[in-house]
Amino acid sequence: MNLRRILAISNKEFIQIRRDPRSLALAIFIPVLLLLIFGYGLSLDIDRVKTAVWNQDASSKISRDFLLNFKNSKYFDIIKYTDNYRDIQRMIDSGEVMMAMVIPKDFSRFLESGKASPLQLLVDGSDSNTATIAMGYVRSVVSAYNVQLLMDTISKYGHKPARNIEMCSRIWFNMGLNSRWYIVPGVIAMIIMIIAALLTSICVAREWERGTMEQLISTPVKAPELIIGKFLPYFAIGFIDLFVGVLISRFLFGVPFRGSYFLLVFLSALFLIGALSQGIFISTVARTQLLASQLATLTTFIPTMLLSGFIYPIFNMPQVVQGVTYFIPARYYIIILRGLFLKGNGIDVMWDEALFLFLFAFCMFTLAIRKFRKKVF
Repeated sequence: MNLRRILAISNKEFIQIRRDPRSLALAIFIPVLLLLIFGYGLSLDIDRVKTAVWNQDASSKISRDFLLNFKNSKYFDIIKYTDNYRDIQRMIDSGEVMMAMVIPKDFSRFLESGKASPLQLLVDGSDSNTATIAMGYVRSVVSAYNVQLLMDTISKYGHKPARNIEMCSRIWFNMGLNSRWYIVPGVIAMIIMIIAALLTSICVAREWERGTMEQLISTPVKAPELIIGKFLPYFAIGFIDLFVGVLISRFLFGVPFRGSYFLLVFLSALFLIGALSQGIFISTVARTQLLASQLATLTTFIPTMLLSGFIYPIFNMPQVVQGVTYFIPARYYIIILRGLFLKGNGIDVMWDEALFLFLFAFCMFTLAIRKFRKKVF
């Protein structure tokens, strides 16, 4: 391979990128926009659940004290008090509230007499995941209240509380359980995968559409030199996107980075080589920019969004789908990014993910070179 010819092709591609402001905007501004949208708009935290209350025992101090456990919790937002089921049904149907609690009129009398008092919980199950989490929050509050009642009753009669198990939990790596720390590294991986493959998928197809590929074929430039020359500008753009993504993650979203920056650059380079090579391979298969961009979106965006563990845990997927995820390169890069950002992992922990990224980069780069032929069909 001739270095001068590679640099000439690379310089030509740089000029083409500068002359096409849409490609430059796609390469720089779209990743920033996506990171801001996903960082601020996508959250797995469920709090301030809008709640309505019908307290039929409102005159009792016990029922009011019970409701204080919900008022003082960040997970509930009691926005409405009512005195009939008709209003409750209307508020849940309209989405004004997520759930409603109905405290019976004999609530305090049952508790004072040592009997179990019923508590009715009406939940909007149209969003099953949120409803399940909200019911779990209610169970936690009710369980804590029951324990406190039991302790008060035992102490009232002068007895020492029975022995019990006291769990002391310690959360590593994300003590505040901030879902944004979990999401943002995955967004970086998704952006690099999609943008890298999308940009390079149209670069060769564009040459065929404009008729300039015939001129390149007539030159002494070899196929590997042409592929590498077109590859280098987008490799630089990919690292610009990575750098911007890391800056936004650290200083805008406050995601800590506890790993090695050298390891981040090295493993990101492997992932970029694979993603860019995949785009060039698609570009050599599809002779039109429209078809190339559609194939790139289909083979990068959907698998990265749904099958990489970016949002949905892989262990919750069916066994067949879990097997498919092993062929999604973003799965391994997301594990690497989250390990570097949150855990400070080293290569001794992530060597298997790094090995797969190397195999992915090698296979896609080889396929891209082998598929491209200097001939007119």
